Amino acid sequence: MLVAIGVIAVGAIVYRAVNTAPPESMPPDERLVKILEKGGCAECHTADPVLPFYANWPIAKKIITKDIVEGYKAFDIAPMLAAIKDGKAVNEVDLAKVEKTIMDGTMPLAKYYLVHWGSSLTKKKSDMALSWVREHRAHFYPNMLAAPEFANESIRPIPDSVEYDPSKAELGFQLYHDTRLSADGTVSCATCHGINTGGVDNLKYSEGIGGQLGGVNAPTVFNAVFNFAQFWDGRAATLAEQAAGPPLNPVEMGCASFDEIVARLTQDKAFVKAFNEVYPEGLSEATITDAIAEYERTLVTPNSPFDRYLKGEKEAMTAEEVRGFELFKEYSCATCHAGVNMGGLSYELMGQRADYFKDRELQQKSGLTDGDNGRWAQTGVERDRFRFRTPGLRNVALTYPYYHDGSVATLEEAVRMMAQYQVGQELSEENTQLIATFLRALTGTYQGKPLVNDHMK
Repeated sequence: MLVAIGVIAVGAIVYRAVNTAPPESMPPDERLVKILEKGGCAECHTADPVLPFYANWPIAKKIITKDIVEGYKAFDIAPMLAAIKDGKAVNEVDLAKVEKTIMDGTMPLAKYYLVHWGSSLTKKKSDMALSWVREHRAHFYPNMLAAPEFANESIRPIPDSVEYDPSKAELGFQLYHDTRLSADGTVSCATCHGINTGGVDNLKYSEGIGGQLGGVNAPTVFNAVFNFAQFWDGRAATLAEQAAGPPLNPVEMGCASFDEIVARLTQDKAFVKAFNEVYPEGLSEATITDAIAEYERTLVTPNSPFDRYLKGEKEAMTAEEVRGFELFKEYSCATCHAGVNMGGLSYELMGQRADYFKDRELQQKSGLTDGDNGRWAQTGVERDRFRFRTPGLRNVALTYPYYHDGSVATLEEAVRMMAQYQVGQELSEENTQLIATFLRALTGTYQGKPLVNDHMK
């Protein structure tokens, strides 16, 4: 008995000795990196982990391999560590993921810290890490619009406007609605991204020239300025790059080149005169797409009930909407759907906790398409297959049908399935309704009026 007590006491002493928090004198960034390293994060959340000596033992190998595969699939910590090392901003989604994991106490896994005694997160280490997240967020993503109690949320209110050039935006408005950007004069940008229909067309797949159908659901143009990349697969880094895509896509607008578009527009002498006053260099792919991008910068939708709530207007949301927001955070939705646009800041795997595409094939008899490849189409990296730029959730009640494949008709079903496939949780009907109710409070205003979708009238 005394021997057992002695062993336990010695174990406790050793545990406390190896599991101490980094010293307060250490710079905050170094302290955070030390905590993450001690926690073994890089051993599962990087492409090339450094494995322990026992990783090839028969029983251990199977367990460790599974943990590494699942860990790297969920989160690659390398960009975060690189940003900290370089003194740069960590992606808002990475910040939110680390913060939520620490708050929930889900990492490191118990089976990891039982072997690596110095890895578990003590209260002191957790407090240090959470403090670092708050300070980093406040420094790189200052939230001046929110009330003090919401100033460090992972979600920020939409500003009333972003900086743009009115003269260029006016030309961009005209071009955005001009069917001369298409080969047969039937399709404009607004055809698939209607300003009066939530910035989308509410179709599963949009219809281009000659009645051809695209391969993915059209994302909304509203608040696209806040996305870190454009298109589901992120193939355009800027709004101007995005605007250059559809006119030359054989399915969408079908032009052979921008020279063809310029030739058509040049016949309109009044338009050319007005255009050259703003762009002395004249009509070209660069100036046309720049003007459209400048117009799209005006397409922000501030002052939703949720925005007003974050700004301190407590009566702006109902009790049900507030509860839905709490559940939205509880179920980790506010990690991937962070930032101003509540999304659009990272590429996430469709089917993190369950096989979405297998189930879709069984239930809808819908096999894989080129559009399902997601980010892989641009990188060729296998980890990026089925990984998509997260959609922004602003005005989501107006932008049905949902997902990259436009396969989900209702907001409630989209919420339920997200919990199943991304979080591994089965939502009750009540919680599903509450989250959907909250999401309907994300509909903002445009040009001073509540944004509407004419298809819903």
